[in-house]
Amino acid sequence: MTKLNIVESEQGLLFRELQTHLRDRWQNIDLCDRGDSDILVIPSLTLDQRELRKVQGRTNYEERHLFSLIRLRNPRTRLIYVTSEPLHPSIIDYYLQLLPGIPFSHARERLLLFATYDSSAKPLTEKILERPRLIERIRQALRREKSYMVCYNCTPLERELSVQLEIPLLGTDPDLSYWGTKGGSRQIFAECNIPHPDGSKLVWNIDDLALVTAQLWERQPHLQRIVIKLNEGFSGEGNALLDLQPLQKVGKSERVKAILNSFARLRFQSPDETWENFSDRIFELGAIAEAFIEGEVKRSPSVQCRITPQGEIEIISTHDQILGGPDGQIFIGCSFPADEAYRLNLQDLGIKVGKNLAEKGALDKFGVDFIAVNRGTNESPKWDLFAIEINLRRSGTTHPFMTLKLLTNGSYDLDTGLFYSQQGRAKFYKATDNLQKSFYRGLLPNDLMDIIALNRLHFDSGTETGTLFHMMGCLSQFGKLGLTSIGNSPEQAEEIYQKVVNTLDNETTGDNNSWGLPPTNSISWNNEI
Repeated sequence: MTKLNIVESEQGLLFRELQTHLRDRWQNIDLCDRGDSDILVIPSLTLDQRELRKVQGRTNYEERHLFSLIRLRNPRTRLIYVTSEPLHPSIIDYYLQLLPGIPFSHARERLLLFATYDSSAKPLTEKILERPRLIERIRQALRREKSYMVCYNCTPLERELSVQLEIPLLGTDPDLSYWGTKGGSRQIFAECNIPHPDGSKLVWNIDDLALVTAQLWERQPHLQRIVIKLNEGFSGEGNALLDLQPLQKVGKSERVKAILNSFARLRFQSPDETWENFSDRIFELGAIAEAFIEGEVKRSPSVQCRITPQGEIEIISTHDQILGGPDGQIFIGCSFPADEAYRLNLQDLGIKVGKNLAEKGALDKFGVDFIAVNRGTNESPKWDLFAIEINLRRSGTTHPFMTLKLLTNGSYDLDTGLFYSQQGRAKFYKATDNLQKSFYRGLLPNDLMDIIALNRLHFDSGTETGTLFHMMGCLSQFGKLGLTSIGNSPEQAEEIYQKVVNTLDNETTGDNNSWGLPPTNSISWNNEI
């Protein structure tokens, strides 16, 4: 065993020992007003950095976890939030003023903000580990016997930071990360007998990929298209579509060669992707071939779950995802809840996956994405569900639901799949990280606050309706903004969402356009993570 492997093994033992303390320190969100704990939030997108470059404003995605500040409604909770760059003061004020019954000054004293002052493309956690003095300041600020750490996803970097700080990390051990990949997901679906598209084993070179793709076509001769997926791609950005129609006349003995030649003409879901780059990633990340699910009426629902430190499986929510890109495979937003025709079925399937993951040692939040195809009619729909992948991390559906949860202090009802506020009202929302228009560029956070106030777009705690904004630091450079529009019906949530879009358009174009940018009516839905 090499010295590096010995260090990693020792680190793994220390990490798992620290995680045993979560049973005592972790508080269910339904009980978060009663706990006495220090929560360290590390919103690092510790994903493949070459894939992440496709996401505009990726550093500002660290703001998505600012919903965690609402936890300060508990007067005994202390929260430490670390970012790459300092957060604008008005953004912090925006969240703290949401706290019911808590003086602003009291909450602010229990919030500690740190920044690495590093805007490079490296993951935030890596930046922290490169700054031992910053780590020491964080360590000194924590009551370690009452602390735990939360993050977007868990990799060896997050594990190392947990060990250095000597506090447990609420997340799955990185040694289990395979179960959140495309290949690992398919294995779990098979073990749980959950319907999923026919596909291949994981391969690591182009020749093998052509072979397993041909074998898939041999098993499923009716296929029109096959999806090629990078094993660790996310949000559909690592997917490419192979059209089989031009190859229909190719003999079976020539199919592998024909498919190999066709790879250079793959239809990529990311507009910036090339075959040269994609083929390089196959050697690094691995890839699978998977049958493309056809259907005139399709949706992409998902279920979000949690494995608690006590080993219990909890359903958090269901969503219908909003997809974009050339072939509708890129995640761009969501609406809550999923359609009543299948949301209870989603819950059952989520529990199956959760039990399997728990047996393997997984912890905390995960999501399962599906394709739903209507095999019936509009009047009498019959939805077939196909599991697509497991996200063994927080995802783009995590922060809008937790925002709703913390704002209303309500609860999710398993019997109906609906969320009810404390006043007994069913709540619905539409959310995105990617409301982006060229003429939004130049808006500072303070400008957005003026627009919110003047047009009464803010969340109203009395009616429990309105919009909560996030990723406000992304506006000025990229014209990009995140939001969660909450209503008492799906129609009201959509209406509130559209009011925000129309208001921002009116405030930044025509007579109100201070920057002289040309008006446009298009919304660019980009990547979401």
